[in-house]
Amino acid sequence: MQQGTIFNIQRFSIHDGPGIRTTIFLKGCPLGCAWCHNPESQHALPQIMVRAERCQGCGACVSACANGSAVITQGKRQPATCRACGNCVDVCAHDALELVGRTMTVTEVMQEIMKDELFYDQSGGGVSFSGGEPLLQAEFLENLLAACRRQGLHTVVDTCGYAPWPVLAKLAPLVDLFLFDVKLMDEARHKQYTGVSNRIILQNLTSLAALQKQIEVRVPIIPGVNDDRKNMEALAEFLRPLPILGVKLLPYHAYGVPKYAYLGQAYRLDEQLPAGEVAVEKSAAFLRGAGLAII
Repeated sequence: MQQGTIFNIQRFSIHDGPGIRTTIFLKGCPLGCAWCHNPESQHALPQIMVRAERCQGCGACVSACANGSAVITQGKRQPATCRACGNCVDVCAHDALELVGRTMTVTEVMQEIMKDELFYDQSGGGVSFSGGEPLLQAEFLENLLAACRRQGLHTVVDTCGYAPWPVLAKLAPLVDLFLFDVKLMDEARHKQYTGVSNRIILQNLTSLAALQKQIEVRVPIIPGVNDDRKNMEALAEFLRPLPILGVKLLPYHAYGVPKYAYLGQAYRLDEQLPAGEVAVEKSAAFLRGAGLAII
């Protein structure tokens, strides 16, 4: 697969691996985490985000729509059977519309990556692949990783781990560092909050660790969801025998909540949930006391 769907390219990233990095965000995810701050990453195909508060009801998008799906209701654009062709985005003078997701070839992505090669060399950085879930576009990701290898670039894959093991095993030799997400240890609660079982995720983490790969486990701390003592105890018991670099706890934030309205979706958690810094400190103290390294 020489092309795939990208929804963002973030330069000068310092949180997705060592040094200064370029992070490539691949679109599509098999999970539907209730707290996801990038809901535009979940659908595999391009989408139009509509910031209704900016719409002036001019009707330019209706005229430009290739399949007649754009309509104006009470002065606001309402997408109906949108195919995300992007024509409406091009003519909107008020920045009310945004096309999220575009098809790019391996060559095009690599051209963007290599623009910052000097910064990778100076900082010990490289390229990170995130999402969504990059393993969902496994062949495209494999070709990107191989191209990075040919350029001598350090590679990171940020994954939820939900993929058939043969997919992960095939990619592993091309990856210098895995950022591996673990959300919840209880299977029923994992299904409740993400839509899928965690069995394959935990199995893949164990198998990946057995390959002696560099792994940093990342845990988003969501107050009232996974910061309880029972989950932390189960997490510590599971991770302690594994040869991982350590655990990074990510505080909950609500920065992505407005995007749900832009996509016409409902946010599943309480929008008034407190920021996660306090919960992170409490969880970090417990896991540290349980013998885990907190990064």
